[in-house]
Amino acid sequence: MSAAGENLRINGDRLWDSIHELAEIGPGIAGGNNRQTLTDEDSEGRHLFKKWCEAAGMTMGLDQMGNMFMQREGSDPDASPVYIGSHLDTQPTGGRYDGILGVLAGLEVVRTLNDLDIKTKHPIVVTNWTNEEGTRYAPAMLSSGVFAKMHTQEWAYDIEDAEGKKFGDELKRIGWRGEEEVGARKMHAMFELHIEQGPILEAENKDIGVVTHGQGLSWTQLTITGKDSHTGSTPMPMRKNAGLGMARILELVDEIAWSHKPNAVGAAGHIDVYPNSRNVIPGKVVFTVDLRSPTLATIEDMEARLAVGAKKICDDMGLGLEMEKVGGFDPVTFDEGCVSAVRNAAERLGYSHMNIISGAGHDACWINRLAPTAMIMCPCVDGLSHNEAEDISKEWSTAGADVLFHAVVETAQIIK
Repeated sequence: MSAAGENLRINGDRLWDSIHELAEIGPGIAGGNNRQTLTDEDSEGRHLFKKWCEAAGMTMGLDQMGNMFMQREGSDPDASPVYIGSHLDTQPTGGRYDGILGVLAGLEVVRTLNDLDIKTKHPIVVTNWTNEEGTRYAPAMLSSGVFAKMHTQEWAYDIEDAEGKKFGDELKRIGWRGEEEVGARKMHAMFELHIEQGPILEAENKDIGVVTHGQGLSWTQLTITGKDSHTGSTPMPMRKNAGLGMARILELVDEIAWSHKPNAVGAAGHIDVYPNSRNVIPGKVVFTVDLRSPTLATIEDMEARLAVGAKKICDDMGLGLEMEKVGGFDPVTFDEGCVSAVRNAAERLGYSHMNIISGAGHDACWINRLAPTAMIMCPCVDGLSHNEAEDISKEWSTAGADVLFHAVVETAQIIK
């Protein structure tokens, strides 16, 4: 593979300006963004991205899940493209950098190649994957999952949001349903730059995270049924407190995760309590336990211990229990060659770096099943993400994009 010289760098100011110009679309209420998937704001952000890409000489492909593929041609018409991808959709109270950095850094790679008049053998495709966040339409990484044949397109189209609006209908409404068959594209490799969404890189004072693995994930929804009754007049021995049952199960989840330290984690993020009244003992709770580990055997052990332990807690308390696995994916080992390209780029450019495991799910986790894939991470302040206060520095974004540029160009092969 041909590598670019270490003196070649992206335009960090231009990337930074693009990030903050896009952030003006779908602003949040506290400095971040609310640009949820398939909203009018999502459509507006897509149009701006498309405009920028076309100005950089790229042409768009659009598939039936709304995935945008902006292509810079290579010199070899038979060579499969090198992809750079992430997402433009955000959480309801999302930050300015989660996902967006990886898409706009891909655009900056192409802009820099144009500035330097560098030709590559392989085409380069900058991708916006639809509905990575999974907030409005669960699950997360939905469209890359359809692309990787993990979900069917028909199933995805029928998913409804909280207002009963179907994914397929909203995709068509905003005008971003393409005709291209999902998953038909050939890929030489894919790279995804992302903020860490965790505190490790900042704490270790490292510029670059070389992502070697992605944690596997298991989501189990638990429904506990007891009896809602008056909090003041129901004697303690006669209570069937579903809320207390949940509390004891959450203690169990914490205990299970700690038993597999340091890399396993577990908690419940989504919790609904019924009837959710100040003076009524909860008669029903529905919550989702999120278990993660980079080792499949660990995830399976945690799932098994949760099932046995939760049943015992509820049986002992006279509570009903239903459990359903509602999401998940196996741990990911990223491609050794692509990971080495990232590591070599960081070293060549003089950026401090360390190996890291991605604690969050990303589109790259699904695409890794189809083509050689790797991720690059840059630090974020206090590890905070999925929050409007999410923050990175221009220097961090520039370093990440520099490494992305060199890894992509090495993989796409410079034409001398």
